[in-house]
Amino acid sequence: MTWLPTDCHAHSTHSDGSMSVAEVVARGAALGVRVTVSDHISRDAPTTVSSVAAVEAYLDDLEQYDVLRGGEFCWHDALWRELPAEIVRRFTHRVGSLHSIRLKNGSYFRVFSQSLPAELTPDVYIEAHVASLETLAREMPVDILAHPTLMPPPMRTIHPHDLWTEAHEERSVQALLAGGQAFEISARYPPHERLVRRAADAGVRLSLGSDGHARDQVANIVAPLALARAAGVADEALYEPARHGSRTGAFAA
Repeated sequence: MTWLPTDCHAHSTHSDGSMSVAEVVARGAALGVRVTVSDHISRDAPTTVSSVAAVEAYLDDLEQYDVLRGGEFCWHDALWRELPAEIVRRFTHRVGSLHSIRLKNGSYFRVFSQSLPAELTPDVYIEAHVASLETLAREMPVDILAHPTLMPPPMRTIHPHDLWTEAHEERSVQALLAGGQAFEISARYPPHERLVRRAADAGVRLSLGSDGHARDQVANIVAPLALARAAGVADEALYEPARHGSRTGAFAA
């Protein structure tokens, strides 16, 4: 089978994407990319897929198309824990996201918040982010960690090497290695190359994700693919559910 790049993370109008499933499929075909619909599945995200019944209806719709059937689940929301195995097996793969991180006092902080409280310094934040990532990797039976370096807007101007210590990088990589999740190279929230190389060198599988919501984003994984290749990862080693399997059981014999 001829290798095609796979966009493991894109959105449709089932959640906050601007394109129908049919349009997502057509966009992938036009760019020569195997595409996924992986809409938000959560009670705490902009989505129509916020209950077990809605998940079934979502999968019913996706099964009408030649498309990988994904879903993006919020770690901090309990819906992913409530899906029965027979529904989980209908996903080709699942994506987990840190849309909120847990702070030391047990409260959760939303990653898209436009301001940070004074006590949440960059050093405190990155420690909470990595600790939450470690818990996600240990607890959440997903195939991919989406945008592993997603930060709140006020922190996105900080150079990654000034924010991420190598110790934090190593903890993140080892958590994903132990948990069996792929590290997403996100087009929307690009990780820094040092962390991508560290993940690849440790044996963590990499995946490509546009996190596309609009037409110019969906299936546009040129930059993630270039970064994977720069890290020395063979194209065929990049995560594809049918090739490498899925924790959903969709490809079990």
